[in-house]
Order: sequence, then C-alpha cells, then structure tokens
Amino acid sequence: MEGSVSTSVVRYIDRAYDLLSSLSTAEALSRVAAVCEVVRVGVLVPLLKVAVVLCLTMSVMLVIEKLFMAIVALYVKVFRRTPEKIYKWAPLSQDLELGSLSHPVVLVQIPMFNEREVYQISIGAVCKLAWPHDRLIIQVLDDSTDLSIRELVQEECQKWSNKGRRIHYISRDNRNGYKAGAMKEAMDLDYVKKCDYVAIFDADHEPPTDFLLRTIPFLVHNPDIALVQARWKFVNANECIMTRIQEMSLNYHFKMEQQSGSSTMAFFGFNGTAGVWRIQAINEAEGWKERTTVEDMDLAVRASLQGWKFVYLGDLKVKSELPSSYKAYRYQQHRWSCGPANLFKKMTIDIIMAKKVSLLKKLFLLYNFFFARRIISHNVTFFFYCIIIPLSSFFPEVTIPKWGVFYIPTVITILNSIGTPRSLHLIIIWIFFENVMSLHRCKAVFIGLFEAGRVNEWVVTEKLGKALKTKQVSTAAKRSSNKFWQRFLFLELGMAVVLLICACYNFIYRSNQYFIFIFPLSLSFFLMGFGFVGTHIPAAK
Repeated sequence: MEGSVSTSVVRYIDRAYDLLSSLSTAEALSRVAAVCEVVRVGVLVPLLKVAVVLCLTMSVMLVIEKLFMAIVALYVKVFRRTPEKIYKWAPLSQDLELGSLSHPVVLVQIPMFNEREVYQISIGAVCKLAWPHDRLIIQVLDDSTDLSIRELVQEECQKWSNKGRRIHYISRDNRNGYKAGAMKEAMDLDYVKKCDYVAIFDADHEPPTDFLLRTIPFLVHNPDIALVQARWKFVNANECIMTRIQEMSLNYHFKMEQQSGSSTMAFFGFNGTAGVWRIQAINEAEGWKERTTVEDMDLAVRASLQGWKFVYLGDLKVKSELPSSYKAYRYQQHRWSCGPANLFKKMTIDIIMAKKVSLLKKLFLLYNFFFARRIISHNVTFFFYCIIIPLSSFFPEVTIPKWGVFYIPTVITILNSIGTPRSLHLIIIWIFFENVMSLHRCKAVFIGLFEAGRVNEWVVTEKLGKALKTKQVSTAAKRSSNKFWQRFLFLELGMAVVLLICACYNFIYRSNQYFIFIFPLSLSFFLMGFGFVGTHIPAAK
C-alpha cells in the first residue's frame, strides 16, 4: 500500500515537472500573473473594501463616543457640577468629647514589588496623612523577591512605627494573584474588621496630606457611594518626549473618560491606586479576584453591578510617576489593553444577567465602557491607519472618503489634546507615537479575547523614583548607545519596512497623497524599532 502511494506521488511530480518544462519562462510568468490578477480582483479587492467599510463604521462609533464624553466634561466644567454639589459633603465634625472617635477607622494599603527607588515615597506620604493616628491602619504589602529591598522596606516601616504610626509590614513567600492576591490576603486579617474604608496607593504614588479629609466625607455622608477616585499628577512628565505624550493620553483619560462616567452613570474604571473604597462594597462584590491583570477594573464592574455608585474628584491630585523607558511602557500598555478585553469576555453574561442595575447602565458598560473604548479604539487605530490606508495604495479600485481619512482623525486628535494645552505643539508626535503603540495594544486585545499565551502576564512597571534626580538618567543614553542593537524590536522594524514600501508606491503611482502620512508613520516605527525613544537605564551589574 505504502509503495503504491509513493509511486503515485512520484508520478504526479514527474507530470508537473514535464508541464512546467514545456512552458517557456514568459508563458510561466504570464500564467502566474493571470492567476494573481484573478486573486487580486476576485478576493483581495472585495476583502479590502469590506475592511474599509468596517473601519469607517468603527471610526464613526468612536468619534461619537468621544464627542459625547467631551460634551459631558464641558458641561461639568461650565456649570461647575462638582461632586460636592451633586452629593452630600461636609467636613467631619470635630467633637471634643468623642475626640478621634468622630473619625472612622481607615485602612491604607500600599502594595509593592521590588520598589527600591520609590518605596519611601508612598510610605512617607501615607504616614503624613492628616488623620487621627489611632484611627489609621497602614499595611505595606511587600511581594519583593529581592531580600535586600525587603530589609529596606521593613526598616522604613519600623521607622514610622517608632513615631507612633500603626503600620504593618506584610510579605509573602509567593506571588499568587500578584497585586490582587496580596490585597485579598491582607483584607482577611482580624484587625481589618474594625475598618470601614480602605485607601490604596501604589508605591510611586504620593497623596497630599488632606487626601482622606477630602474623600472620606463622601463615603460617610452618602451610604450608596462605594468608591472615591482621585486624579493622577505626573512628577516626571518633563523627563522626555515619551512621558509628555503619556501625560496627554492620561490627562484625556481622567478629564474626559473618568469625569463623564462619574457625572452620567456614577461609574468608571477604578485606576488601581489613589482611591478609597467602602469595604462593605468590596465584600458584596466578592472581594479582589486575580482572574485578569486588571483586578481594579474587575472589582469596579462587579461593585457597580451590585448598585454601588462611584465619585471622581478631578481637583484632588495624587503625585505619581510615568514609565520613562519604552520597554516598561510596552509592558504596561499590554496589561492595560489585554486585561480589559479579557474581562469583557468574562463578564459579558454577568452584565446582561445583572438584576440590580438598569438596562441603560448595562448598555453603557457593554458598549461605551468596554466595546467602544477598549476594543474598537485600538482596532481602528491599528488596522485602519497602519494597515488599510497604506495597503489601499496598491488597489486603485479601493477609495476611502476624505471624511474617514482626514476629518474624523482630526476631531479625535483635537479631543485628545485639549486636556493638555501645554503640549499642543507635540500633537503630531503624539499621533505617530499612538499609531505605533496601537500595534501592541491591538495585539494585546486579541490575546485577551482569545486568552492566548500572555493573557495573564504581569510585569510590574519599572519606576525610577530617586534616579530621576541623579545623573544616572542623563548619562544612561551614553552608556547604552554602544549596545543599541540590543534594543532592536523586530515587530516594529517589520512594520516600518512594509509601510515604507507602501509609501514609496503611493508616491510614485497614486495621486491621493497618502504618502504624506505613511512616510512619517514608517519613520516612527523605525525610530521606535531601533529603540530611540524614552530613557534607557542600564541594568544593574
């Protein structure tokens, strides 16, 4: 049997060889060209036209979503619809007889992992909070694997303990559940039962001394509020162009997304830090879960489905640090894009079946919060601007209306930039940087939706802290430039080559002048692919 099969295969190969040998080179090339033309006209052109329609539809959906958020944010600003006017707020009474008992017991958690450069920032700031010391319990949740860092953090905790602060150093011999696992285990300790609220700060966050005085009254006077979220203020925004661009994107997130969600639906995604939770709400939502890399958003959605409300305080700013190396930023964006997509997949049925929220809120969660902002936005940015428009250069049959290529992107760009007026001159750089990053965000979205290999990857964002004030940063580029080849990112470089070919073809053969956009986009991929972005800190030897 096997002999007959092998004989048949050999016979077919001989016939194919004889057929090809009988054709001249010109005839062979002519037949190949004819087949390619049939595939191009019959398959590729229709597929590209469908892709254009889908991308234009998603672009319209996205711009409507962004216009809605901008209108809400403008309304809040013009009519001064501050949370203090919407909800009951009053300073906590200073009862001389009760003394500190007039203040509720507040738990503060500071999760950290190998935070050598920044651990003192958050611990020191939390210990200086204006709140009765006997009504404030501090937990430093140290999952560090570097024993020398653990010793430093313990010493810092002991220092503040000697000054009368109720501070507990908690470490684990594993990293199960990462940040969510550490906070979940710490919440089970006996002394936490006497606490009514829990404030959370990442290791690089530095809350102002009046943080609790301004946030806790919302929770005390409004029993239906579960979360009060503050805004981030970036201490290293001027470190490099990359941090300036991040500032623009995150300012938009806080000023538009968080503000509009708080004002319309009393819901937004918890940022994982710089917020205060009602512990009762956490318990009703079944506590912290480590099923995704966005445990903060997971808890927020589950608490909202229980009927709880959230409040965003845009004028309360907590100092924090932006990742200033491209590697750290890519890992962070992977987590921030993959996690929500994965959570969307896991919670769609729960949202639909929820009984304590209105149909309008369900639609807001499914469409506005998840689909438009976490799925569509990344797909449109990458597929439309980095794939469809460049490839259309090879297909004159495919036309893209000017409103889709120019007007909608212009509106979206303006809306994203108005939150940071001081960086308007960087808007062109922001556009191309965001297009490059869309490659990683879009990839992360599909990893989250299909639960592929890196779906639960958790890489703690590298923070420089004290190194920002030393010569280490300024001299790092010089030391690392000798080995710049080690920073090659072949995914970006591959995209850069493809875009360069598209731009050259468009310049030579097409009249729509898309090359004006594609050429600099290709250059952006080249620059970021070769590692010429952000700050480079050599690894310690």
